[in-house]
Amino acid sequence: MNAQLKTIAFFGCSFTSRYRQNLCRSFNTVAEELKFNIIYINSLGKIGNKNAQYGDYEFDLIDLIDLDQFDGIIFDGEGYNVEGMADKVIRKLREAKCPVVSISTNVEGFYNIDFDDAGGLRTLIEHFLDHHHFTKIGFMSGYLSHPDARIRLKEFRAVMRSRGLPEDGAGMFEGDFWFHKGEEAADYFLSRSERPEAIVCANDYMAIALITALKKRGIRVPEDIAITGYDGTFEGQEFLPHLSSATRERVEIAYKSLTLLKNLSEGKKFDEDMRITSKPIYSQSCGCSKLDYKVESENINNVYEINRTMSYNIYDAESAMLKLNKVDSLLMLGHVFVEASCNFGNYNSFFLMLHKDISGRLSSDSDFMCPTGEFTPAVWIDSKGEYTESGHTFNASSLIPKPNSDSSHFFYIASVHCAERMFGYAVIEMAGNDIFNEFYNLWLLNMAMTLENLLKNDRINKLIGTLENLSIRDGLTGMLNRRGFDDRSREAIRILTTKRTVCTMVIDMDGLKHINDDYGHYEGDRAIKAAAEIITRCCDSGEIAGRAGGDEFYIFAPQYSQKLLDRFTERLEGALDSFNNNSNKPYRIDLSYGSFLTDTDSSGRLEDFIKISDSRMYEQKLAKPGRRK
Repeated sequence: MNAQLKTIAFFGCSFTSRYRQNLCRSFNTVAEELKFNIIYINSLGKIGNKNAQYGDYEFDLIDLIDLDQFDGIIFDGEGYNVEGMADKVIRKLREAKCPVVSISTNVEGFYNIDFDDAGGLRTLIEHFLDHHHFTKIGFMSGYLSHPDARIRLKEFRAVMRSRGLPEDGAGMFEGDFWFHKGEEAADYFLSRSERPEAIVCANDYMAIALITALKKRGIRVPEDIAITGYDGTFEGQEFLPHLSSATRERVEIAYKSLTLLKNLSEGKKFDEDMRITSKPIYSQSCGCSKLDYKVESENINNVYEINRTMSYNIYDAESAMLKLNKVDSLLMLGHVFVEASCNFGNYNSFFLMLHKDISGRLSSDSDFMCPTGEFTPAVWIDSKGEYTESGHTFNASSLIPKPNSDSSHFFYIASVHCAERMFGYAVIEMAGNDIFNEFYNLWLLNMAMTLENLLKNDRINKLIGTLENLSIRDGLTGMLNRRGFDDRSREAIRILTTKRTVCTMVIDMDGLKHINDDYGHYEGDRAIKAAAEIITRCCDSGEIAGRAGGDEFYIFAPQYSQKLLDRFTERLEGALDSFNNNSNKPYRIDLSYGSFLTDTDSSGRLEDFIKISDSRMYEQKLAKPGRRK
């Protein structure tokens, strides 16, 4: 990334909500004008409604990030939907040496962008009172543990008292800032002894839910009850009737935040008021405007187009999930992403960074141990060729590849994690100032599950390999057992295409019974292991060696000669002398051996060769003076 451009980090949650999608677009537009790069640190947060889930390992990424790499930080604490998550991020950001601007919640010690929610709400209430001359006004609050809900309810009560009206007006209902309390709220207001003429809702989502519930009960809006929302969402302006509301000016938020950071980094003053004034929208739900059927017919067509696109995107997501289910390697994972990632918007680059351990193993490896804070690109997609691909390792102070261009760049970083672990993180750069939709989050979740499957399959394959190895290995010496020796030797014979000189050897320990009787079976096992180690050390010319059982060992060499055989026996006797002279054992290890060199092709019979070698071994054993069994 161009060192001349300042880099701002933006910490937030649920960037795919309509509000935050447009917030990010606004910040990107202003950042491009002011020559900033922005790295968005996006949390998925709580997913779902009825069976909401949250990835416990998501915060691990935020905890790792080195804040010294940033020239300034934006904090959007309002979006965090998991209890305690915003507080964790605040504690992290207090470590920053650069200035931090909070744009949605007031945080002590940060620079705060304040929204005049009280003033915006007062404007809407006074509009009902002065323009429509309503006096029976109800209020639907957000959940009262939320600071925004308390501010908006306090202002409602203050305005009502100032007009000599009951402070709770025609009733106060505690909602949820979402769509789930509309039915209860409708029943509550309709059960009042005096039906409200108007209801002020603390945000647009609750207003939409309330209007929907009132329609089910035969109540017309605004003819029977007028409604306003708050926040000025796109959903509120698309809903019928269009909501009267008050906006949070996103471009103004972006301009003031980034200009403040720019001036602070340059040692300049920033004298502008840091308060954002809401702008009222007087529309259909309060009766200030009428439906324009020509306009609405176009809106309906647009909604149909959105629904069709959504259906296509769902089909693409289903197809991608099936493809991801077949992924058996990181290379294939990258190919599937390139081929199937067509449903969340146009992007310029995508990088999947996987955690490394001290041995360089990736987090998708079942032998992965403790994470080191270093990451390796496992998927590298650079459609415009703006990045230099190398074996570079990324870490907490260098999260993203450095582009070669001098223009502003906007990256979105998100943890790639599942219920059991964090694998790493993903970096995406969208085309232009746009941002992805919810299907990108679906990709991240499915990629995490794919990595989990790769890890578990790797673990299973290694376990199978271990079990297979145990079935052909001798437990005492680690050499091939009789089965393993026979299988590998017969396979070596089977693949002979022409006649070759092969060799078999049978080696037997002398005096093992004496060692067992005089020094115990434990010492006898140690003697067997020492003999096995000596024999294995001498096998350096393609020999296949195994313990046939007890104190007997077999060797098969698929391409051999008398010269190699003489070399083997010379090294074997030398290794025995060296062991016996230096072991400080009260006994010697002696071996008898017989060998057989012959020419054969794939029709050769291993058992015939072994039988001859065994006979020759016994001839040598019997010829030794004073021999012991």
